[in-house]
Amino acid sequence: MTAEAESRSETANDAASTEPWGRVDDDGTVSVREAAGWRVVGQYPDGSTDEALAYFERKYADLASEVTLLEVRHRRGGASASDLRSAAKTVAGKLDGAAAVGDLAALEARVAALVDALAAASETEAAAAREAVDEAVRERTAVVEAAEALAARDPRTVQWKQASAEMTALFDQWQSQQQTGPRLPKATAQQLWKRFRDARASVDKHRREFFAELDEAHKAVRDRKTRLVERAEALAPRGEEGIPAYRDLLDEWKGAGRAGKKADDALWARFKAAGDALYSARGEREAADAEASREKIEAKRALLVEAGAVADERDIAKARQLLTGIQRRWDEIGRVFPRDAERALDDDLRKIEQALRGREEVDWKRNNPETKARANDMTRQLTDAIAKLEADVATAEASGDKKALARATEALEARRAWLSALGL
Repeated sequence: MTAEAESRSETANDAASTEPWGRVDDDGTVSVREAAGWRVVGQYPDGSTDEALAYFERKYADLASEVTLLEVRHRRGGASASDLRSAAKTVAGKLDGAAAVGDLAALEARVAALVDALAAASETEAAAAREAVDEAVRERTAVVEAAEALAARDPRTVQWKQASAEMTALFDQWQSQQQTGPRLPKATAQQLWKRFRDARASVDKHRREFFAELDEAHKAVRDRKTRLVERAEALAPRGEEGIPAYRDLLDEWKGAGRAGKKADDALWARFKAAGDALYSARGEREAADAEASREKIEAKRALLVEAGAVADERDIAKARQLLTGIQRRWDEIGRVFPRDAERALDDDLRKIEQALRGREEVDWKRNNPETKARANDMTRQLTDAIAKLEADVATAEASGDKKALARATEALEARRAWLSALGL
């Protein structure tokens, strides 16, 4: 409260203690007491003095209520100081020359004090509002830059489902900031919106172009795979013989590209069904072959049992003769199915063949003339060496030369071991 307002309030309070705030003349003219004297506020000719005063006192009470309401709103906060300041100035205008009876000076002092307090609060609010606008500009700019970053990406590398979701989220942020944030300066707001709108339009354009190209590529792949399906289905009359050609078509299918999930799934179902028909024909043939091979398998198993005698035959020539006869009958039986069963039977026979071949190699080495000649030559050399070493041992014993005896004895034992290894 200013010094002038306090002075007016104190003067009014002093007067209020001695005189009433209003008076009514005989002709019904009503006046209010102010610091400068009495001021006429109106007439009330058709009523009593009390009624006339009461009428103008109610007007004062209404003005006092407005002042009190403004003070309460200021104390409680929540209302804009600038708005309250504007309302306070309006109330001050009502108090100037008001047609009311009461301590108008006190009300004016309260309003003046409120206006002063609201002026300081308005400055604080204005600073906060400027900061809020600056922050809103930064946030709005961040949204714009994120949208422009999306627009600048290579359309061929963009995951468009994710990119569309990101752009939608950015647009939602923009709307939220626009609805709940402070109002931006018009020029700034228009500039930011133009940048955001252009970025959004660019992303939409790239997305449409990308999917248009993708649709065109999918159509080409779809046509290519459709032709592959028709060629695969045309193999059906060939049955099992069509499998190699189907495998070639499968290699082409793998390199054909993508035609879109829905189209790919439908075409693959047809392509696979065509292949299943071919492999089913082979499966039926293999089942028939396996059924026809039952007797052959049993016959070959009987030959394996018979071939067990090959290992028991000590005469290698007779063992070879026995195995050769079994091999001839084995070949006469012919191939059997399934292939796994044939491989298992062949492996069992091969083990018997390898065992006999091993015996034959050992026998050949033992009876090979060249081998025998080399063995006889080695035997003569060892026999001569042993005879010489025996003489050396006898000489050493006679002379009592222990070192010579040890050397000769060690060499003699080694030569005898070699001779024993030759089987002689």
